[in-house]
Amino acid sequence: MEKTPLCLRVGHFLLYTMSDSNTTDFTNPSTFILLDIPGLEAAHIWISIPFCAMYITAVLGNFTILFIVKRDPSHHGPMFYFLCMLAVTDLVMSTSTIPKMLSIFWFNLREISFSACLTQMYFIHCFSAMESGILMALAFDRFVAICHPLRHSTILTNCVVAKIGMAVVLRSGIITLPYPFLARQWPYCRTNIIPHFFCGHITVVKLACADISISSYYGLFHLLFVIGMDVFFIIVSYTLILQVIFCLPTKDARLKTFGTCISHLCAILALYIPNFFSSLTHRFGHNVPRHFLVLIASVYLLVPPMLHPIIYGVRTKQIRGRLLQLFTHKET
Repeated sequence: MEKTPLCLRVGHFLLYTMSDSNTTDFTNPSTFILLDIPGLEAAHIWISIPFCAMYITAVLGNFTILFIVKRDPSHHGPMFYFLCMLAVTDLVMSTSTIPKMLSIFWFNLREISFSACLTQMYFIHCFSAMESGILMALAFDRFVAICHPLRHSTILTNCVVAKIGMAVVLRSGIITLPYPFLARQWPYCRTNIIPHFFCGHITVVKLACADISISSYYGLFHLLFVIGMDVFFIIVSYTLILQVIFCLPTKDARLKTFGTCISHLCAILALYIPNFFSSLTHRFGHNVPRHFLVLIASVYLLVPPMLHPIIYGVRTKQIRGRLLQLFTHKET
């Protein structure tokens, strides 16, 4: 009988001892092991410092947006309601992943239960889709404000805003629901080590020892249906907006009107560029270095929640004025 090589037996032993499971059947693993950024282990402490600073900035910035809108009745309008939805979404998105990442960097707490992993997977993809839907709603708000300014308050009533928000939440929640169910059905007989710091859908199902074509195709459908549809409607909205802007009589009027869209356009770029790049490289970038994939995913999870309150705080006159008022009041 052929003997198993010693190095292979040692490798199997080390792999199984990293898991809480005492059996060799990973069909329903009790825990997964999350990894950090491979190849950059020596710099983890230094990498964690800007990540932590960006997370704190995101939390403080988004809570500030919520506080200002709640405090000032003059901000109780469609755009500010959508901004509050965006702030809540950013808070959930960043909080569902970054604290766990920092605990890996600082305390080497790599284990995550199978149920917690699926829950994190659902929250990441659900609120990512929700964030995209809210940006589409903000594009519609800009379209109505510029193309139909006299009817803005009658078109975007509080009831309509609530219905749009509910539609975004339901769409995101329902279309993301198959992710954890698909991930749960696969047998995991290879390893329970996730080469990432969070439980993304495609990252988890790649560990399965089965044909995961259904999961892969559904993930691509999710990307194209949600993000693709939102981007399509955003492009249509801005095409109509630009037609109106170019018809304005003076250059100053055109620049002033287009200036009201800058915040929204920056928010769109901050979300979609890392999102598309991260999704495509995870599916098709087989030769891309692992640490580069992890860093891109980190940018996607950290940068938009941090930039959104900064963008809208600096570019939106009402929020900027309210912030200056709060700070000057404290100084006096």
